[in-house]
Amino acid sequence: MERILVVGATGAGKSTLARALGGRLGLAYREMDALHYIGPGWATNDRLTEDVSGLTSGSHWVFDSLGTPEVRDLLWRRADTVIWLDYPRRIVMARVLRRSLRRTVTREALFGGNRETWRGWLRRDHPAWWAWSQHASRRREIGRRSRDTRFAPLDTLRFAHPDETAAWLASL
Repeated sequence: MERILVVGATGAGKSTLARALGGRLGLAYREMDALHYIGPGWATNDRLTEDVSGLTSGSHWVFDSLGTPEVRDLLWRRADTVIWLDYPRRIVMARVLRRSLRRTVTREALFGGNRETWRGWLRRDHPAWWAWSQHASRRREIGRRSRDTRFAPLDTLRFAHPDETAAWLASL
């Protein structure tokens, strides 16, 4: 496990696990949202593909994302391990709702200095709406990719509950 991709639904805990893995295994941790959203108004990075390509050219890293469409195959080709947080919708939704509520109330600065807002809760791209609407399709996509021979050899560790993930992490 030297090039790790942590995947799952929005709110599953990808960033938290990837950060912990990076620290425990001495791998450079890369947060996809921080690379993708680079400025006010959720401005996106025009150089995302080049940036991700450079960061994944090394031999030791952990990314916390399935990857945006433009870098998805690149990440999956260069990874040697995929950790799939395949949690039920009820777990993911509880997590994302708590996180978004906290971020909205505290006005926590996020990627590119952006913040979640009360008005944002009404948008279809708000994390809560996104997590709900994308849960099933994200699950199918990850399942399909984990079986895709284009990405072999690729070790896939699939965890169905946060307790399984925590036990595995503690065993490292």
